[in-house]
Amino acid sequence: MWDELFAQLRCDRDRALPACFVSSGARAAELLGLRLEDVDWATGKIWVISKGTRLREPVPVSPEALAYLAAYLDEAGLPEPGQPVWRTRRGESRPLTYWALRQVMARANEVLGTNWTLHDLRHTAATRMARDPELTLVEVQTILRHAHVTTTAQYTVVALEDLMDRLAEHYARPRLEPRWTPGYDAGDVEAVFG
Repeated sequence: MWDELFAQLRCDRDRALPACFVSSGARAAELLGLRLEDVDWATGKIWVISKGTRLREPVPVSPEALAYLAAYLDEAGLPEPGQPVWRTRRGESRPLTYWALRQVMARANEVLGTNWTLHDLRHTAATRMARDPELTLVEVQTILRHAHVTTTAQYTVVALEDLMDRLAEHYARPRLEPRWTPGYDAGDVEAVFG
């Protein structure tokens, strides 16, 4: 469904925002406060004011999201220093509000018959990261800036389709014959366990 949602977004700004959400796991308020000086193009990080700590913290973002952000800035122009990157598209240029961003999602939802929310984009990021076998749960916790790993663990639920594929592989493997631990005499094991 992600690809369909992304296809409904009509401009570089509207594509850059969810790409940044889904690759960083940032919260809406954190991402809407992003300034040009908060983007580290060379290392692939953005700096956000974290909800929990209220500290400026680095968050990784994908090269694809940075490419969409660059395309948006090429189209819209650079904001004044200290001003948010995300701006309105019509009328006088103003910082994009949470409400205006919800309207962008609402238009896409109307076409698709879905009900995506801005927080769903964070959940999508968390689920994708938690299911990546190359990332540990603690690493995902760090990226998402969760205070407790139990919060992050909720995203480790296995998809039924994945489980069915793994079970099919399990059932297809030949059954292993039980083997006794080395060091036990087979006669002794037979006498005890029959």
